[in-house]
Amino acid sequence: MTQRPGADDAPREEQPEVAAKLGDAARGTALGRLAGAEDGSVTAAGLLSAIGGVRGIVEATLPGLLFVVVYAITQDIVPAAVAPIAIALVLIGARALARTTVTPAVGGLVAVVASAALAMLSGRDEDYFLPGIVINAAYGGGMLLSVLLTWPLIGLAAGFLMNDGVAWRRDRARFRAMQWLTVMWAALFAARLAVQLPLYFSEQLALLGTVKLAMGLPLFAPLLVVTWLVVRAAYRERV
Repeated sequence: MTQRPGADDAPREEQPEVAAKLGDAARGTALGRLAGAEDGSVTAAGLLSAIGGVRGIVEATLPGLLFVVVYAITQDIVPAAVAPIAIALVLIGARALARTTVTPAVGGLVAVVASAALAMLSGRDEDYFLPGIVINAAYGGGMLLSVLLTWPLIGLAAGFLMNDGVAWRRDRARFRAMQWLTVMWAALFAARLAVQLPLYFSEQLALLGTVKLAMGLPLFAPLLVVTWLVVRAAYRERV
């Protein structure tokens, strides 16, 4: 039996430190960065900043693009896997020289190394993409489960981002908006799985890599904008 939003929600004020930490975490997300515009508007510059700027886009796409190109040329997992690792190291070096945080680039390097190691250890070239598939399944499953439990994850992020805690669950319109937004994000991850899993099982690596890039930022960014527009409309008096 699903729980209806209502009076059993814990007041945000009872745990101010926890709420503050959750608010900080929400502001650190792409949605939080997009919401950081002073006038609450969605601009090209704001969206670019929310997804990490030009450097963030390069760091997110270049290793995957390099894998596709090298594998298409060599049909060999070793050089195709080593090339993204090499470029990830270069990106970390560039951040270090510029004296900016290297955390995003290090995160990318860890992901690439894990993918390459899995493919080489298993002897299955297609396993290079398995971590990404598992992550999409986990995110999509988590989003869907949160909807079924009536605690949609987008609502939690938006609530603490807007200094509303979980009070949005007592507002029927806001609650429904957060439910549907979370369903949309779950659908994005499900769509990635629906397209990528057949390519994974049929071992079409070059096509799988291309599709993964196409279903990455080009789908993430528009949905991020839609999410912020809906959140802004739900909290119009606060933005």
